[in-house]
Amino acid sequence: MGKVKLLLDVIGDLRSLADSLQAVADAVADNGAAEVEATVTKEPEKAGKAGKAAKNTAKKDTKAAKQEPEEKPLTLEEVRAVLAEKSRSGHTEEVRELLNKHGADKLSEIDPAEYPALLAEAEVL
Repeated sequence: MGKVKLLLDVIGDLRSLADSLQAVADAVADNGAAEVEATVTKEPEKAGKAGKAAKNTAKKDTKAAKQEPEEKPLTLEEVRAVLAEKSRSGHTEEVRELLNKHGADKLSEIDPAEYPALLAEAEVL
């Protein structure tokens, strides 16, 4: 059982790292687009046609960065990791009640379409 807990901890850490890397990449992309736009608006005479093209590109990049990326569907493993962590934190009975509320005794019996709702309820614990 110790190895399973260790693997779940590693998976959680990897997900956290991936989220952090995504946030850094988004921040760098947003700052880069803002710097290009600021440079173009400060020196429009020098930039000429290239400045207009850069400004249009910066606006497109900013719009693309603001669009929400498609949410990938939650997997059984992701939900299991969250529920396992809640159970280890002393909420085992509440986790069982959540599973029963969604019509199952085991997580594997729950419809994947219900995973987002299940996770939302688990976060409250």
